[in-house]
Amino acid sequence: MGVIKTALEIALEKTECIKSDKSGIVQFEAKQQGKKLANEYLAGEKDLVGELKKAPQDSREHLKQGIFDVLVTQISLPSGKEDAVKVEKAVKGLESILKSKEFSAMAGQIAQLLSQYLQESSQYEQAIRQQYAPKLKQKEEELSRRYGREVRLDPMQDPEFIAFYNQHMNALKGNYEPVIIQAREEARRMFTEA
Repeated sequence: MGVIKTALEIALEKTECIKSDKSGIVQFEAKQQGKKLANEYLAGEKDLVGELKKAPQDSREHLKQGIFDVLVTQISLPSGKEDAVKVEKAVKGLESILKSKEFSAMAGQIAQLLSQYLQESSQYEQAIRQQYAPKLKQKEEELSRRYGREVRLDPMQDPEFIAFYNQHMNALKGNYEPVIIQAREEARRMFTEA
């Protein structure tokens, strides 16, 4: 008859060969600290360069990796001017980590792209609203007749307008998104080569 083992004994047997890797833990913690630092930087609470100089030499690379991981994901199409400021700040942070003339040139191009996108986005939105205005007016008149009082509709509460709006705005985003993806990939390449 076989020996019946407890769950604890089985687990201990399976984990017997696993040894604790202190350097892996230190690297993981440095990377997590880098992510936290990047978020504090984006919130305007910390200075990346100063904090990196204060960090112990042996954890700087992992700290930079954590910072990079957060900042590179911030390179995206902004939904408004506030988002554009955050993206520009992320790009400046990446610039301070990468210290590359190539990335500095790309950072200027990203800033131009964001400005152009916001301008086009605003123009698209105005054009979409103007194009949909007659249909919205017709719906308002229909509802006014039905309810016997004047009715004003917010286009953003009209499902048909929202579908129309999203279709056109997504087409605009589709023109810019590949460039943003390429910028992120180039930043990743530069980071791994540094």
